[in-house]
Amino acid sequence: MDPERLLELLQAVASGGLPPQEALERLRVLPFETLEGATVDHHRELRKGHPEAIFCEGKTPEQVAEIALRLAERSGGRVLGTRCDPERAERARRALGEEGFTYHASARCFTLTRRPVRPAPGPVAVVCAGTSDLPVAEEAAVTLEFLGHPVERIHDVGVAGLHRLLDRVTQLRRARVVIVCAGMEGALPSVVAGLVAAPVIGVPVSVGYGAGTGGFAALLGMLNSCATGLTVVNIDNGFGAAMAASAMLRALVSGDGSGYTPRQGQ
Repeated sequence: MDPERLLELLQAVASGGLPPQEALERLRVLPFETLEGATVDHHRELRKGHPEAIFCEGKTPEQVAEIALRLAERSGGRVLGTRCDPERAERARRALGEEGFTYHASARCFTLTRRPVRPAPGPVAVVCAGTSDLPVAEEAAVTLEFLGHPVERIHDVGVAGLHRLLDRVTQLRRARVVIVCAGMEGALPSVVAGLVAAPVIGVPVSVGYGAGTGGFAALLGMLNSCATGLTVVNIDNGFGAAMAASAMLRALVSGDGSGYTPRQGQ
């Protein structure tokens, strides 16, 4: 449940338009709801400013669908599922219905957006070194757009052809946060962090030949960067990078990181 819907509920009780007992029933599962094999956190949007996301990998299609349905009922129709293959996405779509449902194949995510999201600050530039890094970059971009942030995508600008990146510096410098996804030796985030004043979040990607060891070479390269203002998330964690960028930007707006500022008169 998001802050605006909770405020509307409380105002309805205060005005006499909603019986307190009915409000109690609506709030009964506000903190969490226990399902078979899952405990759904309905309180997360109030605490964090965004609803709980579903990490679909490792869950059965039926589990994904049930969790998505419960989240949709309590969030007003906003759900994000990550690391989702077509089979799980199709099962979720059948449970949720067509309205507002989108499967983002390149990002391996699905979104349900039946109510508008409050516009969030930006833009965030999502950069990837090569085409092979696109799935991780798109996971970050789709997550940010689900949260309401404007996104600028900058693809295939790795250090093997540095002129491609330098051609996009003006665009990079417009961004308030930059997410950079790179595999191999993971050099691109260091280069970007040396060119822009905004915070840069590096995402090591498990792309490369044998010595890349599944993204560890890129991870260590980013962690050892000499560029200032660079922070690093885990290997292939586009979702985590997007959530970190969102938290940074929402803290600038609200001061408490919630991203919620009551409308005038509330």
